[in-house]
Amino acid sequence: MFCTRVYIIDMIQRIQTIWLLLASVCAFLTLKFPLYSGSTTTAPFVELNGQYNILLLILTVIVGTLAAVSIFLFKNRKLQMRLALAGVALEAGCTALYFTQLKNFTTGNFALGSVLTFGVLVFFIMAVAAISKDQKLIKSLDRLR
Repeated sequence: MFCTRVYIIDMIQRIQTIWLLLASVCAFLTLKFPLYSGSTTTAPFVELNGQYNILLLILTVIVGTLAAVSIFLFKNRKLQMRLALAGVALEAGCTALYFTQLKNFTTGNFALGSVLTFGVLVFFIMAVAAISKDQKLIKSLDRLR
C-alpha cells in the first residue's frame, strides 16, 4: 500500500513539474523572441520582447525564476500552489504590460513569440490544476488510513 501511494504521488508530481518547467522555459524565451515587431515614431524597426523596458525585464525574470523555484517545492504543495498562482497573476500583469506597450508602435505585426507569452500563462494554469489534483489525491489517501 505504501509503495503504491509513493508511486502515485511521484507520478502526479512529474506532471506539474513538466508544466512548471515549460512555463519557466517559455518565460525566459520571451526575453529573446519578440511578441511584436514593427516601427515606432523614433525607430524604423523595433522588437517588443522581455527586454523592451526595465519593468518588462524584471517581471519576465521574476516569472521565469518563480516557475523554476516552484519545481523544487514539490514536498510543500501549499507553497507550490501559492507560487504558481502568483506566477499566473504576474504573467497576466506582464501580458497586460506587453499590450500597453503596443501603443508605442505605428505599424507592425505579432511575432511567433506571442505564443510563448500566452504559453507561460497556460502552463502555469495547467500546473495549478495538477497541484490541486495532487492535493485532492493526498487528502483522499489520508482519509483511507
